Amino acid sequence: MNRSRIRQAVERMRAYTPGEQPQEPGFIKLNTNENPYPPTPAIREALERPPDRLRLYPDPLCQELRRELARLHGCRAEQVFVGNGSDEVLALCVRAFVERDGTIGFFDPSYSLYPVLAAAEEIAVRPVPLKPDFTWDMPAGYAASLFFLTTPNAPTALQYPRETVRSFCAGFDGVVVLDEAYVDFAREHFMDMALEFGHVLVARSLSKSYSLAGLRVGYVVGAEPLIAAMYKIKDSYNVDRLAQEIALAAIRDQAHMRANAARIRATRERAAAALRTRGFEVGPSEANFLWARPSRPAARDLYEALRARKILVRYFPGERTGAHLRVTIGTDGEMDALLRALDEIGAG
Repeated sequence: MNRSRIRQAVERMRAYTPGEQPQEPGFIKLNTNENPYPPTPAIREALERPPDRLRLYPDPLCQELRRELARLHGCRAEQVFVGNGSDEVLALCVRAFVERDGTIGFFDPSYSLYPVLAAAEEIAVRPVPLKPDFTWDMPAGYAASLFFLTTPNAPTALQYPRETVRSFCAGFDGVVVLDEAYVDFAREHFMDMALEFGHVLVARSLSKSYSLAGLRVGYVVGAEPLIAAMYKIKDSYNVDRLAQEIALAAIRDQAHMRANAARIRATRERAAAALRTRGFEVGPSEANFLWARPSRPAARDLYEALRARKILVRYFPGERTGAHLRVTIGTDGEMDALLRALDEIGAG
């Protein structure tokens, strides 16, 4: 008998769709929120060490890196979990904190991996639709086992007011994960809430502000019982030795990261102003990207016209997102090339 051996839930689910990674040279990539500037030169030492150490397994608990992150955030190492990118952190939160008959909440639109993680574990979702201006009102009586609150949000780039976030965290019965992947480009962070509340976690990534998207290291800070639960179910050696060494060097060079982030914020404001003069609706951004709505041509057509000129931006089809483009902040030269292309196309 010919039958599938694949779980029905997996056959039914729709996989996460990452941004395009072109295989041919010459593209300007403004579609995947990568940092346009190199990481700290301090990582060179780790890359140049003799390779003999790689025959040994890495530290399964990332202890030195956790101690450094604990110093950075003013907590204990036992309050820090390090993962293979923040995506592993998010997946482990689903596995550790949600029963099979529980529910997972998140904003709509937000990071499109959240419903994929829920579907993989056959857990119901309770998305919260954002208002037409992409701000947030929590429905009365809302409840879920786990809520992913992305701040600044993606793809909309908004950071929600501190008191709104704190009030939600204080009154929510489940686990809250404040996903702060873009927070180093924002005016403030909410790490203090992970240290105040026993049910709140703050997740961070080294992919964006630290220019290490190719490394795959992320972490989460929170109460020790939650962190210990995640360590129970992680892969045995989830962060390789080289990744731990490079991440440690990057975390120790806060000055380099902050200088890069400041440079990107300055380019962000200049690019946002330039798009507005061309007739785009551009929302306020606290991230390393802009959420922009052209008046003409339609967003999909503009995405395709830019791609034909070897400039990639991100288009998300759908009723709530299909009128917008998400534009990663590149170098000043890359953003100037984008503006010239828009003028050639007659976009606005």
